[in-house]
Amino acid sequence: MSNTFVIKGFGGERKLHGKVSITGAKNAALKAIASTVLFRDTVTLTNIPEINDTFRMFDLLKDMGADVVNLKHGVYTVLIPRGFATELSPGIAKRMRSSIVLTGPVLARYGKVSFPHPGGCVIGARPLDLFVDGFEKMGAKVSVKDDSYVVEAKDGLKGAEFFLKNQSVTVTETFMMAGVLASGSTIIKNAAMEPEIADLAQFLNKCGAKIIGAGTPTIIIKGGKLLAGARKPYKTMPDRIEAGSFLVLGALASRELHITNCNPAHLESPIELLRSAGVSIETKKTEIIVRAPSKLRAVDVKTHEYPGFPTDLQAPMTVLLTQAEGESKVFETIFEGRLNYTESLSAMGASITMMDPHRVLVRGKSELRGRKLTSPDLRAGLAFVIAAVVAKGESVIHNVDTTIDRGYEDIENRLRAIGVEIERAQVLSESV
Repeated sequence: MSNTFVIKGFGGERKLHGKVSITGAKNAALKAIASTVLFRDTVTLTNIPEINDTFRMFDLLKDMGADVVNLKHGVYTVLIPRGFATELSPGIAKRMRSSIVLTGPVLARYGKVSFPHPGGCVIGARPLDLFVDGFEKMGAKVSVKDDSYVVEAKDGLKGAEFFLKNQSVTVTETFMMAGVLASGSTIIKNAAMEPEIADLAQFLNKCGAKIIGAGTPTIIIKGGKLLAGARKPYKTMPDRIEAGSFLVLGALASRELHITNCNPAHLESPIELLRSAGVSIETKKTEIIVRAPSKLRAVDVKTHEYPGFPTDLQAPMTVLLTQAEGESKVFETIFEGRLNYTESLSAMGASITMMDPHRVLVRGKSELRGRKLTSPDLRAGLAFVIAAVVAKGESVIHNVDTTIDRGYEDIENRLRAIGVEIERAQVLSESV
């Protein structure tokens, strides 16, 4: 069986209203879960989003021998006992690319780790050269055996200095965690600056790590001993991508939408871009209030590493541009192939021209029509939900459980609470 969403669209009417509370950030929670390998005692994790990706990360730790306890909704404890395995279970690790962040803590603590090439979605199979180069600079030997990477540092990891040829959140976090237990100092230059990195470093520092510069292009980690989890429970920061997705939805279809439990400072780029498009947005300390305008103006979008426009909000923003007056260009600078979903938007009635694998031209305003869609990945899947809300008629979105459910907790009930006509249904997989 496969899960689908059935959505009755508003045909461009501004009907949504009310409040939606943002859950814990998927991309912060996954790294915090991985960091528990650095601790000598029990770690308490709170505000963990109840989504498929976090369930899989906990399953991976449990399969390797960790004691994981779900105390209540969103609250877990993790203890890494003696006999913890150093092989990432292929059956789980192959299905989620974020599993790669476990390699840094495991290698730093045990001197060895083996893992398959991580996956996760259609944009998940990415090169591992930055990881291999970094491990080797820290004194490890990397080999490939039986379709798995085997990394060994018999004398333990040693602090190293390296410049990332490409900014990468996952690489930055992996080596920041590895440096916590490496001997000497580790210096990461051209590090990614996303808020999730600073959030993780702040937590680790409270528990005994010595990390400075997280959130800047240069991070310095002074290696030390295993951390103490009893010092401070971890609380997952709000999910800025989820908040941004609701912001786009509100800009398209709301009379007045209050997005609560968020950090507007993490969304300065999309907020300013939406204001340029004519959207009314009011920000408070932990809340964003958005009202859809009677007319949207065309704007150009260029994704960029933080603090630029997030690649994970590119697909929702493209849906918005189909409803804007005039021509807009979308330039995806980070991932190739991440614009392929636009073919489905065109089938709904959007006027989108693929200029090359990284750029599309969007001509608006287009009347979207409901239709059957197959969600290709996590972020494009939610963009299809937004498109279905804007469209006239009924849409059916397949592959919900393998894409959208990976990153958005209880999304249909939260959408329904603000006025979206959405239902979850099960269908035979063969019919997808």
